[in-house]
Amino acid sequence: MSHSRILDDGDTWLELTSEPLQVGSTYDWAVVPRCGAVVVFSGTVRDNAVGRVGVTQLDYEAFDTEALKKFAEIALEMRRRWSTLGRIALIHRLGALHLGESSVLVVVSAPHRPEAFAAAQFGIDALKATTPIWKREKWAGGDDWSGGGHEIVEIKDLV
Repeated sequence: MSHSRILDDGDTWLELTSEPLQVGSTYDWAVVPRCGAVVVFSGTVRDNAVGRVGVTQLDYEAFDTEALKKFAEIALEMRRRWSTLGRIALIHRLGALHLGESSVLVVVSAPHRPEAFAAAQFGIDALKATTPIWKREKWAGGDDWSGGGHEIVEIKDLV
């Protein structure tokens, strides 16, 4: 299962997928001649969560159409704030993931490193704050929805 969109500009890749995330090929896609910096953020499954040790698996679910809509809004805001960005990829994995697997990618290319770093950080922070994606944690003592939940906010409310 994969829901993917490349925006009309050809430089924005938005995707929800149940397939393993391809960090290297996403980096390769982001490299363009006019940009000298590519920042790759890959969030991976770790063995702990707030108040839980021994986490072995995360299961991600999303409201697909709304999540992709939010991804598009995030990418547009990134381009508004940093007008020289080259390519942007916002990709999130759905389904069951095990320790060490990449669950989310935010990849940004820009002419210089300061805007690439700033845009990538904004991208992951905005994705986490605004997108309807939920995770269920499994650990030795059971399984439950993540305790790190929060209210979804609007992109315009992000600093």
